[in-house]
Amino acid sequence: MKILVIGSGGREHALVWKLAQSSHVSTMWCAPGNGGIALEKLSSNGEPVQCVGVGAEDLEKLLELASRIKPDLTVVGPDNPLSMGIVDRFEQAGFTIWGPNAQAAQFEASKAFSQEFMQRHDIPTARSGIFSNPSEALAFAKSLQGKCAVKADGLALGKGVLITDTIQDAETAIQQVMVDKSFGTAGNQVVIQEKLEGLEISLHALCDGQGYLLFETSQDHKRALDGDGGLNTGGMGTYSPAPFLNADQLNEIRSTVLDRWLNGCLVEGIDFRGMLYPGLMLTKEGPKVLEFNARFGDPETQVYLMRLKNDLPELLLASAEGRLQGIQLEWSEQASTCVVMASGGYPESYAKGKVIEGIAEAETDPLVKVFHAGTKLDDAGQLLTAGGRVLGVTALGDDLGQATQRAYKAVEKIHFEACHFRRDIAAKAL
Repeated sequence: MKILVIGSGGREHALVWKLAQSSHVSTMWCAPGNGGIALEKLSSNGEPVQCVGVGAEDLEKLLELASRIKPDLTVVGPDNPLSMGIVDRFEQAGFTIWGPNAQAAQFEASKAFSQEFMQRHDIPTARSGIFSNPSEALAFAKSLQGKCAVKADGLALGKGVLITDTIQDAETAIQQVMVDKSFGTAGNQVVIQEKLEGLEISLHALCDGQGYLLFETSQDHKRALDGDGGLNTGGMGTYSPAPFLNADQLNEIRSTVLDRWLNGCLVEGIDFRGMLYPGLMLTKEGPKVLEFNARFGDPETQVYLMRLKNDLPELLLASAEGRLQGIQLEWSEQASTCVVMASGGYPESYAKGKVIEGIAEAETDPLVKVFHAGTKLDDAGQLLTAGGRVLGVTALGDDLGQATQRAYKAVEKIHFEACHFRRDIAAKAL
């Protein structure tokens, strides 16, 4: 089986690493890949994964690449190519590709679409309004006493959400998103939600257009600094399982969120094949959806794929071909924790090209895997930083405490200039 993976981050490295373990896979490419992906080898024959210098959003060149290499399965990691219609393009050309089509990808690509869908299908979510006019947006924020989430409608690399606690903060956030265009055209329209209080958790459901398989629980850490301080990021670390949901709560989420969402898709003719990733807040009134994503979370993928026992190509192919019924997900009893090591200054401006050392030493522990998010190899084969989130240091343990301790022990062995990371990943659970 020949597989093409699209993307260059930590999520894609985790996908490549897990796909490469399958005995079904004989050849794998990743476009464009990164410094860590280029070092992976296939379990079946020892062949290296081939990184191809085609950007994840260059749909024309990706289609040309697929026409040349003829993959049996293409796996799309990031959200942008999905919203741009890569799945539709590949399917029209006769290729099997995993991920939602452009219509289904709207759940992430447009927060307004997602919010209106939830209202139509009685899915529990925050009180909200959708605005193209800054003064109308501010009037609504004032009705919430400024306690709100100001969300750019379009895609903004997981950073297009500003949480406010006062009317003045809300006014500043609306100015930043709608007038100053700090997230570009993604902020032409905003969704303003009441700020929900509670514990935030990530769920993932693998879908095939007719049904879904619910993944185990995890919790992401979005804020840049310890104690959930600082700006929103794409995710500074995560762990699985999260201990906050009991069986009754999971059943409630199935019936009030996932089943209603699936039924809404069937009613509206939305053929969602891929990963649905709802961010949920466990409030006093019960679980409420903060937002939907239409792909694997990053860094949730890293902890999930360390624990998943199923053959990943088989799962993704079944999802793409609409035949998940009868498949059971199998999980390791072990817990997993991922700590993200980021460039100094992230999520704002940061320097690139810093030398990274110590990964080989960190990975001498067989229960540690360092996933590369923003790295590249220079001409001399030296590993350099090439992004805001640089590495996802991920470990297994018999329990969450052990997994977390092991991950941090590995982090201490890795060095690059101005590196920063949170020291409280999984603290809420521990």
